[in-house]
Order: sequence, then C-alpha cells, then structure tokens
Amino acid sequence: MKSAYYTIILSILVISFSCQKPAQNKATDYTQFVDPLIGSGYHGHVFVGASVPFGAVQLGPNNETQGWDWCSGYHYSDSILIGFSHTRLSGTGIGDLGDVVFMPVTDDFKPGADTIAYPWKSKYSHEKEVAQAGYYSLHIDRYNIDAELTATHRVGFHRYKFNNEGDSKIVVELKYGTGWDKITYGSVEQVDKNTIQGYRFSKGWAEDQKIFFYTQFSKEIKSFEVLEANDGEGILTALVGFESNGELLAKTGISATSAEGAKNNLLAEINDWDFETIKKASQASWNKELSKIKVETNNLSDKKIFYTALYHTMIAPSLFNDANGDYRGADKQVHQNPGYQTYTTFSLWDTYRAAHPLFTLVQPERVNDFVNTMLAIYDQQGKLPVWHLHANETNCMVGYHAIPVIADAYLKGFRGFDAEKAFEAMKASAMSDFRGVDFVKSQGYIPADSQVESVARAMEYAIDDWCIAAMASAMGKTEDAAYFSKRAKYYENYFDPQTRFMRGKMADGSWRTPFNPVASQHNADDYCEGNAWQYLWLVPQNPEGLIELLGGEEPFVNKLDSLFTISSEQTEGASSDISGLIGQYAHGNEPSHHTTYMYAFAGQQWKTASLVREICKTMYTDKNDGLCGNEDCGQMSAWYVLSSMGMYPVNPAAGVYVFGSPLFDKAEISLPEGKTFSIVAENNSAENIYIQSAELNGQPYTKSFITHKDILAGGTLKFVMGNQPNTAFGAALEDRPKSMVY
Repeated sequence: MKSAYYTIILSILVISFSCQKPAQNKATDYTQFVDPLIGSGYHGHVFVGASVPFGAVQLGPNNETQGWDWCSGYHYSDSILIGFSHTRLSGTGIGDLGDVVFMPVTDDFKPGADTIAYPWKSKYSHEKEVAQAGYYSLHIDRYNIDAELTATHRVGFHRYKFNNEGDSKIVVELKYGTGWDKITYGSVEQVDKNTIQGYRFSKGWAEDQKIFFYTQFSKEIKSFEVLEANDGEGILTALVGFESNGELLAKTGISATSAEGAKNNLLAEINDWDFETIKKASQASWNKELSKIKVETNNLSDKKIFYTALYHTMIAPSLFNDANGDYRGADKQVHQNPGYQTYTTFSLWDTYRAAHPLFTLVQPERVNDFVNTMLAIYDQQGKLPVWHLHANETNCMVGYHAIPVIADAYLKGFRGFDAEKAFEAMKASAMSDFRGVDFVKSQGYIPADSQVESVARAMEYAIDDWCIAAMASAMGKTEDAAYFSKRAKYYENYFDPQTRFMRGKMADGSWRTPFNPVASQHNADDYCEGNAWQYLWLVPQNPEGLIELLGGEEPFVNKLDSLFTISSEQTEGASSDISGLIGQYAHGNEPSHHTTYMYAFAGQQWKTASLVREICKTMYTDKNDGLCGNEDCGQMSAWYVLSSMGMYPVNPAAGVYVFGSPLFDKAEISLPEGKTFSIVAENNSAENIYIQSAELNGQPYTKSFITHKDILAGGTLKFVMGNQPNTAFGAALEDRPKSMVY
C-alpha cells in the first residue's frame, strides 16, 4: 500500500498534467535548475542533502567539524565523511543539530582497532557526488558503498549499495551533532528483528534539545554491537550488522515528542520500501513550490542561481509537529494538535527583512501557521520568539523581530490568527526589560556603558516599534499607535550631527570615544556584526527622517554615495560576517540588505538600479562559493529572489516593494485565486540595467515602487530598459516610496 504522503503528491501531478491541453509542451521541471551545492563553500554554510520544502528532516552528509565554516555540518572544501544525519541548520553563523548519524560500513571497519575520532570515517570525492532538490547521493571510497538519500516531511529514507563481498553494517552515532553541541542523554536499542529506536538529548545553541527516532531496515538485523555507552545508562554508538552485501534500505522517522511519535511519523509517511517513488514525490513537492515563480531568460547560470535561491528560502522555518499534530513547546511540554502546523528554526533577525515578506507572496498558506506558532511560543515562554530553535529560545541577535512578521501578515490581510492576542504579544515584548528595552522606555536610548551592541539593539527596536504602531493604527488603538510611533523615531537619539553617524551614547549623554566609523569588534562594541557606516542606514521605517537628519536630499545622497566608494578595509577584530563588500556596504550581512534601495526615497532610483544589478551579478554565482556571506535560513537568497525580479521590501511591513533592476526578461508569480502577476523587462540586457519607463496593466506608471495590493490584484508590470539612466523616473515627490502603510 502506498503511503498517503506520496499518493497525494502523485495524484496532484496526474491531475495537473491531465488538465493540460494536448498542444502544450510538457510542464517544466524546475528542480533541474537547482544546485544545492551553491553556497556550500566559502561562508555560505548552506545545508546539503535531501529534504522537502519546510520539512522537519534535513538528511545529508556530515564532515568532521573543522571550524566556523562547518556550521551546517558540511563544507565543500572537505573530503571526509563521518556519516549522514537527519537534521541540519542552513546558512547560520552558529552550529547545532546534525542529529542521529548513520554511517554505512563493511568488515573493513574494525571496532576498537583505532583510537582516532570517528574511526569509521571515509574519503569521498565531489566527482561521485550528486546533490538535487529532494535527493542526494555519494560514493563512499573506503568501503566501496553507493549511498542515496531522499526524504518526506518527517522521515529520512536511505538506500545503500554495498559493492564489496561480505556483510553490510551501519554505525549509528548519537554523540556527534555538528560538533557544536554536547549530548546530555541518549540511547539506541534494538526493538525487533528489523527495527531500532532511540533518542538524543543535547545542550548547545538549543539549550535543551530533544529528538527521538525510529528506524526500520529492509533486512533483518544479524548483530547489534555496542561501541560506546554513556556511563552504562545508554548506548551512544552502535554497530548494526546485516547478512550479505547488496542493497540495504533504512527509513528513519524523527520526532521531538517521543519514540512513539517518531514511529507514527514513519508509518504515516512511508509504508513500503519504494525508494524511487518517495524520491519522485519529494522532487515533485519541490517542483510544485519552485514553479510558483517562473522566470524567462537565455542565461542558464542566472536561472540556476535564481531557482537555487528560491530553493534555499524553503529549508527553514522547518516543520516541528508530528503527523498527528502534537509538538514539543517552548515550555518543554508536549502539546496536542492545536489545529495548525507548528514550525521551528526562526532566524528572525535575518528573515524578517525579505524572506517572510516573500512568503506572503508565494507561501500564503503557511503565513498564518508561522504566526500561530509564534503566538504559542509567546504563551509558553512569556515573549515572542527572538531566534527559536527546536523548542528553545536562543535569544540570538538583537531586536524582537517576530513583530514585523506578525504586523506584515496582519496589514496584508491575513486573519487566520487572533489579532488581539497577537497585538498583546507584540506589546508585551516591546514593554519588557529585555536587553535594554527598560532604557528605551525610560530615557529613549540604551546607554553604551550599560551593555554592548547598544546602537544596533535600539535601532532594530525602532523598526519593530514602527510595526507595532502601524498595526495599532489599523486596529484603532490610537494611544498605542502614538506611543510606538514616537519610539520608532528613537534612532534619532544616536545621530551625531558632527560626525554624521549613529554613535554609542553614554549614560551621561556624551558620545562614546574614541570613534572610528569603520571599527568593528565582534560582540564587543556598539554595533552587531557591523560598523557605523553600515548602521547609519538602518532606518527602513523612516528614510525621510534620515534624509532630514543628514541635512536634506543632496547631503543624504552624497553620504550614501560615499558608503559605496570608500575603502573596504576592515579593522582588526572585525566580524567575519562583514563580507560581500562594496566600499563599506556589506551585502554578506543582513543590516545592509535594504541600503541600496534608499536612493529611491531621494528620487534617484537609477542609482539603486546600478548597484542592485552589480550585486546580483557579482555577489551571487552558480559555484560552490556562490554566496558572499551566510545564507541565514533563506534571507540571503530571498534578497536575490526579489531583487532579481526587480523589487525589494525596504520596510518589511509597509506592503510596498521598491524597484531596482529586473534581471530577467520575464518573471511570473502565481498568486491565490488563480491569479498571476508578471514583471516584464523589455530591451533587457547586461548593459540595459536602467528603467526608462514603466506600465502597469497597459497604463503609464511613474512610481519607483509597487504595492502588495497591486501585485495581488494580478496583471502585468512592464519595464522598458536602457543603458543610460532616466534620472526623471521616480524622481517626483509623488512617485517616491514613503514611510506609510500601503
């Protein structure tokens, strides 16, 4: 009997194909343009392996951790395999997960014969490696084994071909993780002749992570040998043996609730041993999501970069509930099905900027679930998530950035959550005493001598406070709207008119000295992974106010020009996240992502176009080092997806997208109710990067932005491109984006 999971997927495919007219060409397989190895080198830190969109399982190869660039457990520069694990982070700057490692071995591995770490490890080569959306394979040199991986939402499916004579074996390793966490409790045990189960509790970035697993093998277990135990309390590493060589399959269900939950997940999603059908279903699910945006271009490299970027936006947030809806909450208790899908891995300091706004366009069916998950986290831990990971609040980075995500959803018309409760949660986070918010409430700024990152924290809070004010206004809460509108302008309290930068201010009101706008000390100064040049522009909620602070449009533009033309030299101790530099603009880190689009607020959209096109063509490639900084759970790629189509949400909750320079001849976005929105770039080329004119649904369009409402209405936005700037386009005051909700 086929599993419900892939039967439904394949049924959808059959129906969609049968409804096509005979004259039409076969539907495009967009997975052919995805290369998961893009970003696996340099500082990209992307996940490499098999998964489904937003799935709980990320099943892929693990290297032995050698430092920061192995945060995902894999780096392209490596050639040593220690096994395949079932969970992974993608693009983060801190490592964790990498839970439940399987390593196929043969009799060549002799337990106890070597004292080195991971004595079963093996070399491999990229020449015998295949990475696709929903599928991964690798030849394991030491043992002459061909390994293949695919996945459903909660189950990792392995297929191993043992090519040498002798018995086949699997090392089951619980200690490893990605090398960034430490196991606290764990055990693996044999359940019956074909089955093992176990659990892994660990302490790392996630302070108290729990994962359970349940594995069925296609062959009967011949031997079960303990390689390492946890002081007699649990088996941490086991060697599971099977008779003869040839093909061995393994299905592993995972769960954060219990081994029973893991078992039920496996039975709900894969009921037989048909690896090829599961692989096809996984790839079909990717194709369905990737096809929501169709781009047209003769440049195959650009197409690969685009669809790989779109793919990378759908690794996280990841599903966190069992097939029956149960999940482990932030209070560490197991909760019954709440009536929506629960998610984890909320990298909100990154993803609030573009990834979540992108989801409102192409993942609208998930937006309410994301918000409801955040509200449940609020109930369970007393505040909205900051950076939430597997039922744990990591409190990583600065700001309370669940707020822009919730406000954006509400202001765009999503109503599948309790708006009053959402506003209560937003206000509770903003009225706490967390990380300097007490100072924001009492004196309007965070003293630099009270804590580190004071400027970064307060400027991010101001963005969030604007979002609270906007939602309050929409809900008729006038007092709250007025109060948080005032706080949204507290960025002004950091502006030093003499140096014309945002600076750390001491408790006595004096500026912190000495001051160097290029200086940056990681986690030890007034900024967060940046410097004064980069943080000056972190006012996406009120660019007009920043223009006024800098003395008007001309001084503003001159200062912005300087950002991109001064030396890119960094001071000693600067954060590794300050990468992808054009002058002191750092595309490799999120606080800079909106900055190129600020020109449009001063009527010079053409400068935005020039820089956006440069970034698209130089900071993103189709090679393994094709990302200039951490992927950060989809944000780096979301910037590209939106910008390459010609637009970007400077203010993440205003419902407006500012124009840049469309890279593709045409991009078509599939929308709810069967509508589509097309962006056409006429006369587009590598030289014709400037917008000469625009039309919306056949009518002249002079604005340098478009609203979310206009996109959802469907239709066509046409740009006529040229090789010289049309300085008049978007220059008039009425044609510029403004600090308001649209």
